[in-house]
Amino acid sequence: MDWVTVLTSCGLGYLVGSLSFARLIARIRSPSGQLEEVDLPVEGSDEDYRVRAVSASAVSLKLGPRWGFAVMALDMLKVAAATLIVKLAFTEEPYFLITAVAGMVGHVWPVYHGFRGGRGVTAVYGGLWVIDWIAIFATFLGGMFLGIVVLRNVVISYFLSLWLLIPWFWFRTHDWRYLAYAVVVNLIFVAGMIPDLKEYVRFTRMGVVHDPNDYLRQTAMGRGMLKMLSLLGGERKKPDATD
Repeated sequence: MDWVTVLTSCGLGYLVGSLSFARLIARIRSPSGQLEEVDLPVEGSDEDYRVRAVSASAVSLKLGPRWGFAVMALDMLKVAAATLIVKLAFTEEPYFLITAVAGMVGHVWPVYHGFRGGRGVTAVYGGLWVIDWIAIFATFLGGMFLGIVVLRNVVISYFLSLWLLIPWFWFRTHDWRYLAYAVVVNLIFVAGMIPDLKEYVRFTRMGVVHDPNDYLRQTAMGRGMLKMLSLLGGERKKPDATD
């Protein structure tokens, strides 16, 4: 393994991953809007749940799901492009795995924006388009099945899609480098979720249980997952205030 190539692959991935399309589109569509200040009302509390991520989800909350989807597609494309360039340029070793990881790190902690970005899921999927596109559908559908059909919990299914990358790459490749990639992206995702977990704990200590599904209802993908859960009888409809 050539360390110059390692550093080149890492640097390219991180710098490209640090591009914030969420901020770019928000600035174009709503120059006065601040994605750093996106709040979600919480029932049973006078305080709002602050969305800490500057991501496609924040854009969906602020500008609508159509623009959120545009950001998601661009975030995937940026990491996919950087990963593909390295894969084509250096064929002797899987340096592109390093680029994909670095792209996720840049997306979560962008150097251009005070190290405050998204949570990294779209960045992972962007890299997977180049690493193993089948894994996107296999792990996503697997996570959906286990989370929604078996466990009846949309939030768990959201996490499972990434966790399943670990057994997927081990059984598919038997290559420790691919396994290491899967483990590392999960660790980065957990680290990136710490601000949201702190916010959840804050409301729990106040005696207010924040329903994570409220957050999912604001995004197109989240609404689709909740609709699927509802069809299976797993989500109870909230009582209407007029009932």
